[in-house]
Amino acid sequence: MDRDPQLVEALRLRQPTAAERLVATYGDRAYRLATGITGHAQDAEEVVQDAFWTVVQKIDTFRGDSAFGSWLYRIVANAAYQKLRVQRARRRDLSFDEVEMSLDERGQDDEPRADWAARADDPALQAELRMVLTAAIDDLPVDYRTAVILRDVEGLSNLEIGEVLGIGVPNVKSRVHRARLFLRKRLGQYLAERVPAACGT
Repeated sequence: MDRDPQLVEALRLRQPTAAERLVATYGDRAYRLATGITGHAQDAEEVVQDAFWTVVQKIDTFRGDSAFGSWLYRIVANAAYQKLRVQRARRRDLSFDEVEMSLDERGQDDEPRADWAARADDPALQAELRMVLTAAIDDLPVDYRTAVILRDVEGLSNLEIGEVLGIGVPNVKSRVHRARLFLRKRLGQYLAERVPAACGT
């Protein structure tokens, strides 16, 4: 099941280049996940350093029941959560609770949706949309943010995300779905305000 048997073996044997191979193989992905959870580059760097140190020190506890990458992501996510417990301050325009309240009993969005996809392709809006999306991701509750980053940025399957987060696939699907709804509403809200203002100038 594990796709990294040579790396795992090198880490277990404490080979001199094993840590470098770990960073080369997983450094960027771990950093993206840590940045997505903490919201700050400096915090993410500390998280990744701590997580990789933990991986190197505890490699003998890796049993191979899941993929090595899933095990590593779990360590990175746990280190990022620990970092967040220490520092919490969030700005919210549209709260996540407001999105949850607009869901029907099946978890579906019961509000009509504006079709703003064509406006999202406007090159003049691209940089602004990236900033709005980044801020919206930062405003997600950490459990939902982690799930949507692992799914939509890192490309993990729902099963792999479940292994990383220690939850079942239905919970993964729910978190990703609700996170996407929140992000869609935030982008829609921005575009509804931005585009009429731009047309009036």
